[in-house]
Amino acid sequence: MMQLGIFAKTFAVQGARDVLLAARNAGYTCVQFNMASVGLPSMPDDIAPDVLAEISSAVTETGVSIAAISATYNMIHPDAAIRKAGMRRLGMIIAAAAALGVPMVTLCTGTRDAADQWRHHPDNGTPGAWRDLLKEMQQAAQLAEDHGVDLGIEPELANVVSSAKTARRMMDELQSPRLKIVLDPANLFETGESRTIIAEAIGLVGSRIAMAHAKDRDATGAFVAAGQGVVDFGLFIGGLKAAGFRGPVITHGLSEAEAPAVAAFLSAILKNGVSQ
Repeated sequence: MMQLGIFAKTFAVQGARDVLLAARNAGYTCVQFNMASVGLPSMPDDIAPDVLAEISSAVTETGVSIAAISATYNMIHPDAAIRKAGMRRLGMIIAAAAALGVPMVTLCTGTRDAADQWRHHPDNGTPGAWRDLLKEMQQAAQLAEDHGVDLGIEPELANVVSSAKTARRMMDELQSPRLKIVLDPANLFETGESRTIIAEAIGLVGSRIAMAHAKDRDATGAFVAAGQGVVDFGLFIGGLKAAGFRGPVITHGLSEAEAPAVAAFLSAILKNGVSQ
């Protein structure tokens, strides 16, 4: 049975217990955690033992599990020193995940844009960008292997891994069992017909999907909460089930006020397999 979850950062409260309680009260059974929810940077330089103890106690008390911890940085930033700092911080998150028994940390693959890791750059498609990605990802995969944690890689249109096809290429070239896919249908297109793109993506990487994300796009291409746009979530969830996926479905790109309604919308699809 797929678990329904939400980004912890959706909630304005601080502290692991209050964040997990807010998620539970809104209708979710798990979260994708972010260290910002305990007052740290998302990619901190250090995570104190008492912070890990706080998070662990919150999971036990609330019954809300942590499906993954966010660990996104720009893996192909043009400045090698910035990439090195990101890798060091990634190591901190991986070690924290292992200590907490969290099975996965999530990554995006980055862009050559030096100012904005979510903005496309024409050099993303160059051989040099691909070489830098493979070098960075191989090191990340080794850290993950050393700690018994998986890496969830999310294709993003603006990133060097921009599609299911490039995600498949990356996994084929690196051959690490620690590399998994976080599939967000709204990241695979901007406007226009998306059903074929979603079905093809599941066909390409279905066996390696460890987490699904659930946000939406409206007809103009803007991100909106799941159920308010053009993504066919019945098709998406049905395709995931057919591919054997039974992992967490994590929503984001919504306001805290929208969280209960989105939980109801997605819960109905997970149960019945069709959009409302």
